[in-house]
Amino acid sequence: MDNLPRSLAKVVSEFAKFPGIGRKTAQRLALHLLDASQTAVAELSTALMDLKSNLHECPTCHNIAEREMCEICLDTRRDPNTLCVVEKIVDLMIFERMGDYRGHYHVLGGVISPLDGVTPDDLNIDDLIKRLPEIDELIIATHPSIEGDTTALHIAKLAEPYAVRVTHLARGIPMGANLEFTDEATLASAYNSRVEL
Repeated sequence: MDNLPRSLAKVVSEFAKFPGIGRKTAQRLALHLLDASQTAVAELSTALMDLKSNLHECPTCHNIAEREMCEICLDTRRDPNTLCVVEKIVDLMIFERMGDYRGHYHVLGGVISPLDGVTPDDLNIDDLIKRLPEIDELIIATHPSIEGDTTALHIAKLAEPYAVRVTHLARGIPMGANLEFTDEATLASAYNSRVEL
């Protein structure tokens, strides 16, 4: 690795394993740590160890939690009758940043993907089905992909025996976009998801 000292090369190698971090960025991060004070590096090390020691999966929704359940499941101000199904924890965080949704969540842990060997048994779908009798609306917020749609249809089928309204996020043209630069699939989705004014 460009004749870097072994200790530095090891840190660069570890940073490069992170998603979205290339070799150059990994090297910049490692050099930043090398320039940082011993205290700053110790604080980072402690924070990383605390991350692994203190956090676990919420037994109810599969979000990350520091207490027995996650903060969202414990929040009595949230609407207990609405449940939003997301693929990953990062999707839940995006919804929370939006600030409009005040219900509860269920994190699947991925999507059905036969090519990748992921079946419904590999996801948190059984726990989701157990929650259906307690809710009025199930919002399926899987990504707009073949795997996301397959997963959404599978969940909707499983929800049929329950008295729950099943909805899916609308799809279409983003704000500020021009029809001229919109692909046919997105335009078709926007057309099929149209609403009255």
